[in-house]
Amino acid sequence: MAEILSYLAVALPSDTSAGARLLALQCALRVNAVLQVDLPAGLLRSLRIDSAAACRELERARWLSVVASPGTEGLALQLRDVTLLTQAPARPDRRRAADWALRRGSLARTRVTESRLQLLGVYLVAYSDPDSGAGLREYDRVVHDCGMLDHGLSRALHDLADNGVLKTWQICPDSGDLHWTLSPGQR
Repeated sequence: MAEILSYLAVALPSDTSAGARLLALQCALRVNAVLQVDLPAGLLRSLRIDSAAACRELERARWLSVVASPGTEGLALQLRDVTLLTQAPARPDRRRAADWALRRGSLARTRVTESRLQLLGVYLVAYSDPDSGAGLREYDRVVHDCGMLDHGLSRALHDLADNGVLKTWQICPDSGDLHWTLSPGQR
């Protein structure tokens, strides 16, 4: 998961919205060997984003092309970044990772519905120790990888803590590192 999140941080423009990044994450994990992906309508509803707007944004970034528009059946997309072919698309574990990201991103138990919080929640879980729930990343790296504004990350971390996703978090003033611990139910 961390590998795909890092890839998307480089492949997408820095101003790509969190909703578009969530859609891109699902696409990158569900793509087949010829860079096509079908996203059923139920999956799109589970993302809780404006999928049409996210598709337009990713089309403008030249990351994908829409083959069939969002509708009652879902979406059919053609990804344009051949770099994904080096990421071993269509592996069975990728679909499991996509399902995991969808569950982690929805965070239904914590009532988090904003796409920026969903994306940050997936990111923090992906970069956490599975046993302890502890994580450490450079603050600037998290801001960049999640496509956030610098001042927005602190607010988002507060919101995740208020919603029970994070047990603790702090920014080290000396190193600029972000330290966090997931709440026990989020690991």
